[in-house]
Amino acid sequence: MPILPKSSTRSLPPKSAKGRAAVLAAMGLALLLALLYSLRTGSQDYSAARLWQAFLIREEGNVVWRVLWHVRIPRTLACCLAGAALAQAGALTQAVLNNAMASPNIIGVNAGAGFFALLAAVAAPGTAGAVPAASFFGALLTALFIYLLALRAGLSRTTLILAGVAVSSMLNAGVNAITLLFPDITIGAAGFMLGGFSGVGLAAVRRAAVYLLLGFLLAALLAADLDVLQLGEESAAGLGLHVGRTRFLAILAAALLAGAAVSFAGLLGFVGLVAPHAARRLVGGSNVWLLPASALLGAAFVLACDTLARSLFAPYELPVGIVLSLLGGPFFLWLLLRRKRGRIYD
Repeated sequence: MPILPKSSTRSLPPKSAKGRAAVLAAMGLALLLALLYSLRTGSQDYSAARLWQAFLIREEGNVVWRVLWHVRIPRTLACCLAGAALAQAGALTQAVLNNAMASPNIIGVNAGAGFFALLAAVAAPGTAGAVPAASFFGALLTALFIYLLALRAGLSRTTLILAGVAVSSMLNAGVNAITLLFPDITIGAAGFMLGGFSGVGLAAVRRAAVYLLLGFLLAALLAADLDVLQLGEESAAGLGLHVGRTRFLAILAAALLAGAAVSFAGLLGFVGLVAPHAARRLVGGSNVWLLPASALLGAAFVLACDTLARSLFAPYELPVGIVLSLLGGPFFLWLLLRRKRGRIYD
């Protein structure tokens, strides 16, 4: 069974452009509400009026302003950017591999980014920009390896997922080895492996901003070409599309986004699986609409899970990666069984 024939993604019947734009606007509103609620909620809840007053005054001696500026705004921004990046990376990965069950964490892209990020932390401790650059490089290498494996070996879709799980396991073993061999340098690696935003600052987000911007921009430029690619390789080539270049650029965009997100958020899982599937049901399979919808849903999903992780056992806090795995794991199993009608193997 070839891995890259025609598109395997299912979508709802096509909608009008106005209808899809209305759905995107509703997603944006939902994200805004989640963002405002996230700023209010934490170990200490603040009213919207108190937050607004602190924002207007902006006195460093004001406790509410310090909490808002140094803790909650960076964390909320990091949640939104990581969620949007991982969701778009998932949509791009599914388009390139023509596999609706693919996502950066399942096929090992996140693990590759995490492994190289820790290598950079050990090899160049304290070097500004080393971790996001290494994270992107690791994500790109892993994504290219999985793609070449699918292309050359002619793997079935489910076998590809199993191969990705094996690659991810090996890379996670490398992460564990680094944390054991260099415990002083990799302090906090346990939180990195689980994924979360506790202690994330604006500096970490700024270092990853260039990669995020390039990834989002490249994804937007490729959206129409990816729609042509869904027609199949022969049809796309017949319409003048450079298939190989389009796939490589899509992999590059996915690596930029996933690597940048991992550099400050850790190994978050299942965002790139859940968000694109939900978006596909709401706006259809056209990447022109799917990519922005995935970004909005991914940002809102991660933000909501982070708020839940902070408030569920307050004043204690769960890593958001645990909440995402508890929600995403059953979804992946349901998707796998549904697509194979109860059969795990091809």
